[in-house]
Amino acid sequence: MHGQIDWSELLTPDPEAAKTFYGTVFGWTFSSMPMPQGGSYWVAMAGDQPVAGIMATADVGPDTQPQWFTYIATDDVDRSCEAIVSGGGTVLQAPWDIPYVGRIAVVMDAQKVAFGLMTRS
Repeated sequence: MHGQIDWSELLTPDPEAAKTFYGTVFGWTFSSMPMPQGGSYWVAMAGDQPVAGIMATADVGPDTQPQWFTYIATDDVDRSCEAIVSGGGTVLQAPWDIPYVGRIAVVMDAQKVAFGLMTRS
């Protein structure tokens, strides 16, 4: 999966409205996962397959804009962070582990576009 899109998250000021919208349009159902810092992370399901996450912008940070945020799969998040810095990018949030998910980081490419990196457990 190295280099493939792995996961997408919707950051929205109104997760309940987003769940209603995407549930109506795509038939997604949702299950809640509490976040360590508070708030809820909603996993969108298409049938029995997890397809995306939804979280409140307020749970991310006060300046977070509504957006779809993409994670790209990598064989080694730490090594990819080093390559991003070498290539003129920036590590915005150093790699950390999420239990039962994997290791992720938030980075920015040389053109100042943010995205995530993910190595699944």
